[in-house]
Amino acid sequence: MKSEERHELLAMLARESYFERQLTLSSGRTSNYYLDCKRTLYLPRGAYLAGELVLELVKAAGVEQLGGMAVGALPVTDAVMAAAYRNGVDVRGFFVRKETKQHGLQQMVEGAFRPGLKTAVIDDTNTTGGSSLQAVAAMREAGANVIAAITLVERGEGAADAFAREGLKYSWVFTAEEVRAERAAHPVAG
Repeated sequence: MKSEERHELLAMLARESYFERQLTLSSGRTSNYYLDCKRTLYLPRGAYLAGELVLELVKAAGVEQLGGMAVGALPVTDAVMAAAYRNGVDVRGFFVRKETKQHGLQQMVEGAFRPGLKTAVIDDTNTTGGSSLQAVAAMREAGANVIAAITLVERGEGAADAFAREGLKYSWVFTAEEVRAERAAHPVAG
């Protein structure tokens, strides 16, 4: 991975997206810290850096399309699509709805999805992998050949084992511990 870009994005995540407080995660677990990656992914430079770095994982996984559960996967998927265009990489993007849309085409999987393609489930942060596995089930039902899971930040709380049980190769750009260590090394005032 491009080390200068990786360190710049790590610093942005630590500064913009890391919070220490007691709260409940989407997995239902409680935590004393939270990573709101969208706060970084919706900054122009953050989106650029995340797209470039995650695209490296996408290429290494050999997938032809990627997507994940709305809302978590949307900004990182969009960032990867822009990076793929800049770098001439042929990959498709899509997202999975939490429930089937009741109008239009009434689909769970939306975007440039194609059945049969080698697919990665993507997310901004993974704890247990629960949301991503819900997306995987919908992707497989729609005909995807899901072979990989990719995330921007891996919290190290069970997702790797869950993805292994599903036969998915799992990769990430950062661990939560890296983000926490960066924040501790460079505290943010206020």
